[in-house]
Amino acid sequence: MPPFDFETGEVLLVDKPAEWTSFDVVNKIRYAIRQKKIGHAGTLDPLATGLLILCTGKKTKLIESYQAQVKEYTGTIVLGQTTPSYDAETEPTEAVDISHLTEAMLREAANRFKGAIEQLPPVFSAIKVDGERLYKKARRGEEVALKPRPVEIFSFELEQITFPVVHFRVVCSKGTYIRSLAHDFGQALGVGAYLGSLRRTRIGDFAVESAWQLPELIEAIKAQRTTE
Repeated sequence: MPPFDFETGEVLLVDKPAEWTSFDVVNKIRYAIRQKKIGHAGTLDPLATGLLILCTGKKTKLIESYQAQVKEYTGTIVLGQTTPSYDAETEPTEAVDISHLTEAMLREAANRFKGAIEQLPPVFSAIKVDGERLYKKARRGEEVALKPRPVEIFSFELEQITFPVVHFRVVCSKGTYIRSLAHDFGQALGVGAYLGSLRRTRIGDFAVESAWQLPELIEAIKAQRTTE
């Protein structure tokens, strides 16, 4: 393995662990490489796993170009319940009856979201409103009027349906909230839904199969430091 050159610049692919924020990963690697100039190309929610692109040194100039690339996700949607955060981070409501739903109804509903759509971000998100992260306002119970944003869903495939859980694969544009897609999918079916799990598998030509596991990357960085 060639040595890292973090000051000149590296592009690191990391498989983000569950329960870590994207900023946790950045801070962990910043401490390990002792390089302040580092950032990531697109946030993943704490409960999500998968591909996170980190750039160091002069390669931080590439962050915006990576952020703009098409993303691919896999995950699960739970039908018949909703949560305030649109995912499993907050408590779900009591389950409603979904026995009338069929696979054909689900696939027809999924097709409605393909193409260019308008999407409302979740209130539990990192978007800044009046200089403050939206999730902080949401946790205080403050209501914020949000405007829908244009996004594009290139593919929304239901790969396995085991009621009430739906396994999916989505290919989408920059700025798409998969939590909002799960919520809106449930609304379209009239039963509600929330995102049960999420994994980012691709950003542009970068695939999660090529990514470092975080402990292994830290060990490789430490090993290089001991030989310098």
